[in-house]
Amino acid sequence: MNDKVSIIMACYNCESTVEKAIDSILKQTYKNWELIICNDCSTDNTLEILKNYLTKYPDKIKLIQNDKNLKLPASLNHCLKYADGKYVARMDGDDVSHPQRLEKQVKYLEDHTDIDLVGTSMEVFNGKEITGIISNISNPTKYDLKKSPCFCHATIMTYKYVYDKLNGYTLNKRAIRCEDVDLWFRFFAAGYKGANIQECLYIVTDDENAHSRRKFTDRINAMKTLFFGYRLLKYPIYWYPWVLNPVVKGLVPKFIYTFLRNQKFK
Repeated sequence: MNDKVSIIMACYNCESTVEKAIDSILKQTYKNWELIICNDCSTDNTLEILKNYLTKYPDKIKLIQNDKNLKLPASLNHCLKYADGKYVARMDGDDVSHPQRLEKQVKYLEDHTDIDLVGTSMEVFNGKEITGIISNISNPTKYDLKKSPCFCHATIMTYKYVYDKLNGYTLNKRAIRCEDVDLWFRFFAAGYKGANIQECLYIVTDDENAHSRRKFTDRINAMKTLFFGYRLLKYPIYWYPWVLNPVVKGLVPKFIYTFLRNQKFK
């Protein structure tokens, strides 16, 4: 296991969390990695913190800066331009990777040469404590995208050639806030295969306000992206009513959503 892993991370106003995120990468048991961070025009102290890490670890960290706020997909594409590892892993500026995350994902890909991408399960952190676990099925197929994203986006590791083949993340406006789902549709359409390690190797920061922060326009975008993906993968026409699911979720009162969410995580 000597091949380089390029970890791509976009940051926007992460001054209170980004140190823990970067420190979790510095503590990885797999040592051949580079961390490529794109600062998306943060307005807080994020850039200064990132510069300090760059000074301390110039051989491990690449820091790039957007000229204007471009949002997550464009920022990740910016990172990909500087990635020269065989593998590419994701990381968010407010999350934490377990120390053996990279090691176990690289080993999985080496041991399963038919798999092009591997994700992991995640522990959910609400800012105070771990509240549950998010998992996906071990070996999803293109048909599982009907009801599930199939992969936890921030946990994935894939080959650089996969991102190159798919031209990275789409910048189409209909994929705003659902660029990962769009990627999975195109991933399966290209004939690639993915898997999920059931062990929790990642801690995602999530809270009860996530539901209310998602605008109704975001849910319309999600519906449009599902429609795009269903057509791309040639799903049967009687599955199409399911594309309304994101909009229906937006109509659910917050207290009901919170209850169902907590039950799911448990």
